[in-house]
Amino acid sequence: MSNTAIQQRIRGSIVAIVTPMTLKDEVDYPALAQLIEWHIEQGTDGIVIVGTSGESPTVSVEEHCELIRFAVQTVAGRIPVIAGSGGNSTIEAIKLTQFAQSVGADASLQVVPYYNRPTQEGMIQHFCTIARSTNLPIILYNVPGRTVADLSNDSIIQLAQEPNIIGVKDATGNLARGIDLIERAPKNFIVLSGDDASAMALMFCGARGNITVTGNITPALMHQMCAAAIAGDLAQARRINEIMLPLHQQLFVEPNPVPVKWVLAEMGKITHHLRLPLVPLSAPFHAGLRTALKLAQR
Repeated sequence: MSNTAIQQRIRGSIVAIVTPMTLKDEVDYPALAQLIEWHIEQGTDGIVIVGTSGESPTVSVEEHCELIRFAVQTVAGRIPVIAGSGGNSTIEAIKLTQFAQSVGADASLQVVPYYNRPTQEGMIQHFCTIARSTNLPIILYNVPGRTVADLSNDSIIQLAQEPNIIGVKDATGNLARGIDLIERAPKNFIVLSGDDASAMALMFCGARGNITVTGNITPALMHQMCAAAIAGDLAQARRINEIMLPLHQQLFVEPNPVPVKWVLAEMGKITHHLRLPLVPLSAPFHAGLRTALKLAQR
């Protein structure tokens, strides 16, 4: 599929899906298959596999590859699958991305390198090197709250000239910055929100969709809200977003994906298990999340 074709398909509610795990600390592939089928039934427009919500820092390389392969096989072309195949090692990111291409992923999500704190020039060279190593379309992922390193809008605009780099997930939550990027980026460059609380507003300003955590819990509502916002239906988008707003807030009371996996376990979708150093949701937050879930399920 050409970059233009995949650019047209990547829009709306794209769920950063969790990685279910058993109490034996193994990836729960049957539960993942059920989650994927549920998302497709509920209208989810795309899936990111092995992103932050998928506990990418704690899965092995072998598990990382198998999760990508399994998601592509299970989705079977019904919606786009974006493989989280980035890293703070350029060589490792290339290997993961080439694997994702080999098994049929639609695109790659490339996170800003974390911990080693590269300069803007270092990040530009990192992403260009990856993009030139594969035919898989690349979506940049800027989340400075986790990576410390922050890819500037100027750097993103420069990277947008690279033929294989087709978009960015802006998880800064900074609307002014997102709007500046939308206005300056090439026409076909995809800007996606990566912040549920501000996603509606950014879509009204021209973003093409939302890579969402909340959509793990309310896939139909998130799909409907994104469709309304992209279509410019302010009243409908605001009505739906207000229903999800308590979840937007409560799902980040502890580091993602701790709260979202707790809620999915409450819903009976998965077993509530995380890999260390993540631990189960603290008891004081249970009531707030239960209330937010009930409001969203009315």
